[in-house]
Amino acid sequence: MDGEISPEEVAELLASDDPPRIVDVRGPDAFEQGHIPGSESVPFADLPDRVESLADADHVVTVCPHGNASVQAARLIKSYAGTADARVESMAGGLDAWDGDLTTGE
Repeated sequence: MDGEISPEEVAELLASDDPPRIVDVRGPDAFEQGHIPGSESVPFADLPDRVESLADADHVVTVCPHGNASVQAARLIKSYAGTADARVESMAGGLDAWDGDLTTGE
């Protein structure tokens, strides 16, 4: 894991020409109720089986409710050989700290 990133920095990156992949590690029901626009739902329990799908990413930001599970998710993603060269960060404070809009549904 390459550390934590603030929600403000995530918002700036999402508005840039080269946005990171946002991986929301909450369950499907929580994701459906509201998530960062453009994020992808990869529940924490499914992450070991789906980490390979992130192999082409240059920058990954993990998100969870409070910023705790996303740290563990970022460590798991970074430990995968296919993402060793990617920048992998956890969003500090999780969705509790996110000030931006949330999208509902999948």
